[in-house]
Amino acid sequence: MATAAHAQATPATTDHVDRWLERRAAINRENAQHSTGPRTNAGKHRSSLNALRHGLTAASPVLPTEDLTAYEDQRRRFCDEYRPATPTESQLVQELVDTSWRLNRIPLLEADALARALPPADAEQEVTFDIVDAHRILATLGLHSSRLSRQFHKTLEQLRDIQEERRRTENRQLRDAAEILIRHQRKGLPWEPAEAFPEQAGFVFSKEQVERHARFLIRQNPAHYDVHPAPNSTRN
Repeated sequence: MATAAHAQATPATTDHVDRWLERRAAINRENAQHSTGPRTNAGKHRSSLNALRHGLTAASPVLPTEDLTAYEDQRRRFCDEYRPATPTESQLVQELVDTSWRLNRIPLLEADALARALPPADAEQEVTFDIVDAHRILATLGLHSSRLSRQFHKTLEQLRDIQEERRRTENRQLRDAAEILIRHQRKGLPWEPAEAFPEQAGFVFSKEQVERHARFLIRQNPAHYDVHPAPNSTRN
């Protein structure tokens, strides 16, 4: 029964596709004479809707049709991963969020363009969007994808460089502060990080962190810091 049904459906399907192809060929021949872009009001309107639909260059990264909660979840995950510590780092992380959000939209737009280009069920139905239009949109989306991908990797590289420089600066500041603390302790003088580094606005360590690092330095190299065990101390 399935074979018979298929045999009966095949001629109708073939006839439908043939009529659609003939109609599409006539439209393509007509379009070839107007290759400079849409000229009718309907064509210009459709073109503007295509540009508006992708939103890849819009000021807001989130389209009205998209899930704002999902966007905020993505932003939180990026912040958890990169942990920005300065306004510049926060700005770069935000750029990563927005760029990746737009990049993730492109496969959906490509699938939508191909779906819209399918032949209509009714061969006599007016064709307002076909595979030629879809290929044009896919080419545009490919350009946007390349641009956004380059932007994402460039921003990521900038963020990593800035964070690496910040970590080197912080490690140097922590070591300097710990060594100052050790010298004060040897002289029996009080010491506060805010007093030792008043001009360094980027100094982010507490007194407890400095004291902990000072103990680490002494354990690593007691001779360098002229620290010796007490006479009555015993070794395990």
